[in-house]
Amino acid sequence: MKNPQFTILTVVGARPQIIKAAAISRAIKNYCSDALKSNKTDASKSTVKEIKEIILHTGQHYDSNMSDLFFDELDVPKPDFNLNVGSAPHGAQTGLMISGIEEILIKVEPDAVILYGDTNSTLAGAVAASKLPVPVVHIEAGLRSFNKNMPEEINRIMCDHSSTLLFAPTVAGMKNLAREGFNLKAKAPYTIDNPGVFHTGDIMYDNSLYFAKKAESVAPLDKFAGLGLKPGSYILATIHRDSNTDDVVRLNNIFRALASIAEEKGIQVVIPLHPRTSKMLKQNLEAGLFKRISDSARISLTPPASFFEMISLEKGAQIIITDSGGVQKEAFFFCKPSLILRPQTEWVEIVDCGSALLVDADYQKIVLGYDSLIGRKLQFPSIFGDGHASEAILKILLNL
Repeated sequence: MKNPQFTILTVVGARPQIIKAAAISRAIKNYCSDALKSNKTDASKSTVKEIKEIILHTGQHYDSNMSDLFFDELDVPKPDFNLNVGSAPHGAQTGLMISGIEEILIKVEPDAVILYGDTNSTLAGAVAASKLPVPVVHIEAGLRSFNKNMPEEINRIMCDHSSTLLFAPTVAGMKNLAREGFNLKAKAPYTIDNPGVFHTGDIMYDNSLYFAKKAESVAPLDKFAGLGLKPGSYILATIHRDSNTDDVVRLNNIFRALASIAEEKGIQVVIPLHPRTSKMLKQNLEAGLFKRISDSARISLTPPASFFEMISLEKGAQIIITDSGGVQKEAFFFCKPSLILRPQTEWVEIVDCGSALLVDADYQKIVLGYDSLIGRKLQFPSIFGDGHASEAILKILLNL
């Protein structure tokens, strides 16, 4: 008798989602390998499910340096489908995704759709799947910044409330879901009206532990962009959110603060440029500040970093300044202080424990925040699980 098959459609569209998908794909690969060995030695285990993962890339990130490279580096199977949506206003982009995802769902008839995080691809996947209906599995459920002006906040809320299974990375995520009416003690069978909620830890912590050693050989710190970097000798800064890049005042405040810190503290600032940021620097920075940044020997504007390069940069940084939810969390994984260039964060735990400060795009707060964190003894408690979240998630999926 043929083993029962469990078909998963994984939807990704942005670089962080490809990285997250690597953890689940790795768990599936290991499960299938272990199941094959078990079946060869014990015929009684022949009912172990076969897992088929189908990957759909929406093409939300259309720059090959920001997307294709990651599939190669992380050993994630290449997408079975690519919608090639590309850049567009939120409504148009999301609408194209919904239509494309719906077509694929009808074609492949998966048992579940896995969605990650809070991008437009996440929202589109949730809408398309829930209306067919196909059970939605949301990884990184329950995160809230409590700022609905952020598109990501709307996306994550809509996805959570369209899901059949929700996997929260933190205790705070579980509490947020409980406040919104989710029953944390719900019992199977789970449906969109009776969703299962689980605290499993963070799959990105899994990835950071798994890939950290490989990064040392694949992307040594001293080789990055020919800068000859040494551990603790630089600040790593990443700016990519349109709320920062497209706002003239905010962008100028951030880069003025980075220039001041670099000059006054005599420390190098390394800024791998997101394509949007690279474009907006020329368009939105004041001419004098743009020249100051461009001519500075202490500010290094580089092309986007690969996943392994980012790990090496994060591990070696003195401090990390970022508006990225993923990067602020990775800073915590590697026990690095961080300044968050946003008024709120969905990762409230790292602020609560004092290892990160919310400085928004405020020149004064950024400069003072640097001094505050560098001069403070910081704590990095274990709040993101044990590094085996992906295995826990897969086990729950298969049991149900």
